[in-house]
Amino acid sequence: MNNAPGTPRPEPPPTDDTPAVHAEGLTVVRGSRTVLRGLDFSVPRGQITGLLGPSGCGKSTLMRAIVGTQAKVTGTLDVLGHPAGHPGLRTRIGYVTQAPSVYDDLTVRQNLDYFAAILSPGLPTAERRHDVDRVLADVDLITRADALAGNLSGGQRSRVSLAVALLGTPELLVLDEPTVGLDPVLRRDLWNLFHSLAADRGATLLISSHVMDEAERCHRLLLMREGEILADDTPDALRTRTDSETVEAAFLHLVDKAIAAGRTKETTR
Repeated sequence: MNNAPGTPRPEPPPTDDTPAVHAEGLTVVRGSRTVLRGLDFSVPRGQITGLLGPSGCGKSTLMRAIVGTQAKVTGTLDVLGHPAGHPGLRTRIGYVTQAPSVYDDLTVRQNLDYFAAILSPGLPTAERRHDVDRVLADVDLITRADALAGNLSGGQRSRVSLAVALLGTPELLVLDEPTVGLDPVLRRDLWNLFHSLAADRGATLLISSHVMDEAERCHRLLLMREGEILADDTPDALRTRTDSETVEAAFLHLVDKAIAAGRTKETTR
């Protein structure tokens, strides 16, 4: 796939009508601050949905809510047919945080063996080893499998975290800015992998980013600002709707519109 902005992305595969994630009135309050403000949205199955917006807009909080690790969540939030945080979702969701989650004193393979044993304790050793080999190939770390995680570069450590999330072929992957700090070639390769996971394995991916050119690589977008969703649509529809040439221009148009609406409310009070 050519991942340059503006080039065609693969068509999303056919999916059923039940969304992978569905939220109504989703709100998160942290202290005196409302981080997420009554969000209503759905994430379709088998597609890549981009969660885009500036740093601090609530993307990570929303992702933690979806995987069931965020406190003080109100409203409706269903994930793969269950309430978020349901015990039955543990092996069906892969989650990658912004900070790599690996043990520095273990090798790459030892890290993956450890997490594979936790995720699938009853799986035969041979099958678990095959799963580890598969995810090592997915993230192109076969040649670094026996290296200590603490000796890896930042990009390689991020790929180990992604490999952990891929163990067991989860139905939903929640990836919080997985390409930050990576070189252009690795970013391209990871986006090729993301599209392969959706097209070939039927996985659903929710990928956050504050880099707008990555929006062009998604099947659908959730654009966020200050704890609210400005738009929930395809990249093409957003550009058409705002008469913009790029998703970044469309986003800025929607931000300006929201700011103007807020000023109008202030002056009419």
